[in-house]
Amino acid sequence: MAAIVARAILFDMAVHVYDAAALEALLPHRYPFLLIDRAEVVEPGRSVVAYKRLSGGDWWLEGKGAVEMPFSLVLEALAQASGTLLPDLMDVASGAVAYFMGADRVRIRRRPRVGDTLRFDVALAQWRRGICRTRGLASVNGNVVMTAMLTTVVRSAA
Repeated sequence: MAAIVARAILFDMAVHVYDAAALEALLPHRYPFLLIDRAEVVEPGRSVVAYKRLSGGDWWLEGKGAVEMPFSLVLEALAQASGTLLPDLMDVASGAVAYFMGADRVRIRRRPRVGDTLRFDVALAQWRRGICRTRGLASVNGNVVMTAMLTTVVRSAA
């Protein structure tokens, strides 16, 4: 974190940190389907890092005896993390709305377990005519959990 703040001061960039309340204002998701706890915009419009701490009280674990997060929810969390990148790319005041459209080249490596802290690194790959392509990487302690190319379409609300 100190390196990020130092880089932000050095290049006169503001590092945006979204906590749970700011994420609820930014994304349409609420508990229990808001799958990221915190997001940091490392480079506005280019790179985001988000985090999710897995606990035994998460709704997908209740009463099932499972200790692993399903891969479909890891992919959804990557998509939510990519949503925190979009306000720097689009004109939010115009009422533009982003729709998650798909995931390509999804590669699954290992399941995250209770007690792990998932880290989601999302980087802009392409932004053209309202279509945003991002590269997502989910990891735990440097070990890759999932990688994917995510597509989001931005359209005006009118």
